[in-house]
Amino acid sequence: MFRSLTALGIVLMASAPAMAEELNLYSARHYDTDLRIYENFTNETGIQINLIEGSGEQLMERILTEGANSPADLYITVDGGRLHRAVEAGIFQPVESAVLDARIPANFRHPDNLWFGLSARARVIFTRTGERPDWLNDYEDLADPRLEGEICIRSSGSIYNISLMAELIEVLGADAAQDWAAGVNNNLARAPQGGDRDQLRALAAGECSVAVSNTYYWGALAASDNPDDVAVANAVEFFYPNQEGRGAHVNISGAGVVVNAPNRDNAVRFLEYLVSDEAQAIFADSNNEFPIVPGVEIHGPVAPFTEFKNSGVNVSVYGLNAAEATEIFDRVGFP
Repeated sequence: MFRSLTALGIVLMASAPAMAEELNLYSARHYDTDLRIYENFTNETGIQINLIEGSGEQLMERILTEGANSPADLYITVDGGRLHRAVEAGIFQPVESAVLDARIPANFRHPDNLWFGLSARARVIFTRTGERPDWLNDYEDLADPRLEGEICIRSSGSIYNISLMAELIEVLGADAAQDWAAGVNNNLARAPQGGDRDQLRALAAGECSVAVSNTYYWGALAASDNPDDVAVANAVEFFYPNQEGRGAHVNISGAGVVVNAPNRDNAVRFLEYLVSDEAQAIFADSNNEFPIVPGVEIHGPVAPFTEFKNSGVNVSVYGLNAAEATEIFDRVGFP
């Protein structure tokens, strides 16, 4: 998808003339509020942003097709699994930056500095408001037989569920992770259908008593102009699992400098800007996510819920264990 953004100092890449100070941004994020970040960066630095949008897969394929002549400087996508696919495809180059090292926690950047987290979202457990069982505290509890016929969750093909399973493989081991998947499969209230918002709507409607969703989908419902969405958000509540142990599963939006970036220095400069307090607040608020940088103030429905313990597992694990995660889901017949 292409956008003409000249009014913001951002120009359509296909028609942009050669410039000394520019940045070619390939982004799989499609939030209009992100445009404020691009405008602020251009105003601050004079570096013009040429924006191309598409799905993560489309943009990655485009970069690969363009090869050594690709004009792409920076590639932004969502989910650690998708970032790993870009690493495997050889799309990124390493970046050494004291700013990025200081601002981004180690588990939210690639071990070899090939990509860097920009915003975070937690995958958590929801119940109807005031109806959480006192024994339900951890991801592992979702496999408890007491929840038979009670869980709403999207399909095993969801990248979010694959990444969650990939983390469980890392922290529990493959055998225990498979037992967990089998247990959750036995506890499904219905065949998985729809996205995370649909799980929350089903929970509010009484189709299940427990649902799994990313926090930002609840935030989107709570901030909606649709009274029905707000009613769903009010009817359910969430908690962060494993707070007495390893912590909650967290995923990210992230970016890396493309291997043949013609404007490498500008790309690094933009990455460093994206972890400033100003950009972090806009980035997170645009999608009801959490800043990747600790201590940044945000607003909106998820703002009261920023303090929690995350697992500390490096997000790169989500991609490294993705194939095994899918195999486990298939073995236990998880739809």
